Amino acid sequence: MSIILSLETSTHVCSVALHADGTLLASAVTYREQSHASKLAVLIDQVLQLADVTMAQLSAVAVSSGPGSYTGLRIGTSTAKGLCYALNIPLIGVGALDSLAWAAGPFNTLQALLCPMIDARRMEVYCQLLDAQYGIVGPVEAKVIDTESFREALEAGPVLFFGNGAAKCQGVIQHKNAFFLADVHPTADTVGKLAWEKFQRNGTEDLVTFEPFYLKEFMIKTPVKQEVAAEANKTV
Repeated sequence: MSIILSLETSTHVCSVALHADGTLLASAVTYREQSHASKLAVLIDQVLQLADVTMAQLSAVAVSSGPGSYTGLRIGTSTAKGLCYALNIPLIGVGALDSLAWAAGPFNTLQALLCPMIDARRMEVYCQLLDAQYGIVGPVEAKVIDTESFREALEAGPVLFFGNGAAKCQGVIQHKNAFFLADVHPTADTVGKLAWEKFQRNGTEDLVTFEPFYLKEFMIKTPVKQEVAAEANKTV
């Protein structure tokens, strides 16, 4: 029996799950913003205790590989890699948009194109188009949303938008074929299901080189006071 511990930290939701041969044993989740650093280890302990499983029994650790929150992905990846190094077990990366699409799939009664969206601040989202069977229709991209976004796909048929980036797009994308699904998040439950499929195909990661898929550079903002001081120093 193969037991996989899964971590999902790509959005504000932090979740952990434990699967045995693809069957869910236990899961735990917190919806608190910026709680990943303080809660991830606690959630891991919870699911292990609930399932009466020890660290030594783990066959692999799966982690959301992004795109998503820079800080969340760093915390999830460093935790997963640390466990894999310590236990000498493989790491499995699962795309956050894939996980999100599979979470929404059961609600896709229209057999529409699936468009998972993860918030990337302002009117930008990380997104991808997939068909109703999760086949890739378009690339993963960081997309600034306007009234013309997804026009070609929407003219061809229904598109289902969901994820924490979709709500802010609902007032902008108003085509008759645009449908929105609320309260769908990438979860460790779904990461674990997809990880089990990859594990059977030996789809593991290189522990040394694996890094999250950030999609775009992390921007560090300089406080306004520091910017003013820097400009003053230039003129001296």
